[in-house]
Amino acid sequence: MVYNLGKKNSLLNQFLSELRDEKIQTDRMRFRKNLERLGEIFAYELSKKLDYESEEIITPLGVTNIPLLKEQPVLATIFRAGIPLHQGMLNYFDRADNAFISAYRKYQKNEKFDIRIEYSSSPDLENRILIISDVMLASGASFVMAYKELLTNGKPKHTHFVSAVASAEGVEYIKKHLPSTKVSLWLGAIDDELTAKSYIVPGLGDAGDLAYGIKK
Repeated sequence: MVYNLGKKNSLLNQFLSELRDEKIQTDRMRFRKNLERLGEIFAYELSKKLDYESEEIITPLGVTNIPLLKEQPVLATIFRAGIPLHQGMLNYFDRADNAFISAYRKYQKNEKFDIRIEYSSSPDLENRILIISDVMLASGASFVMAYKELLTNGKPKHTHFVSAVASAEGVEYIKKHLPSTKVSLWLGAIDDELTAKSYIVPGLGDAGDLAYGIKK
């Protein structure tokens, strides 16, 4: 299931437009804040698909029953660009467990690259709801590798992938390599072009550099 939130009119598109705008995105603090805002919107929309159960709440004047989350999800993100997006989701799923993955592109002399994972930290994921966020879903390879790395900590009953901008090719890669009945994609936009170096066009540039500065 693919949920493209940018297809509907909402403030998400305002924040996403500022993330893409080459003039506005030079303000790193605003860039991070807009990613955080997107995370909050994704969390709210995604929460509608989770399971709830009624709980009795005692107020100063009486008793009421309110449907509350049946279980807390596990929020995972990929360093470093995913941190602000993850924080936005954590603002809303504020009781969630968390998982973190350090992944990067290892370039070769011919400019081809491999995705490498150096570190992961995760709670037990057996039969849990897992939400993996990263700003860009380019080729889809890093998402699939992160998912498989996390499976060493248990098999989730359902996994939600969250990304601000995806490529159409990356979406198809996820559909091909992961079980469709147990995976959902939550996206802000789907762009048509992916370059030979796996950069999304028009995309928004290097999200990690824009959020935290150029790396060596």
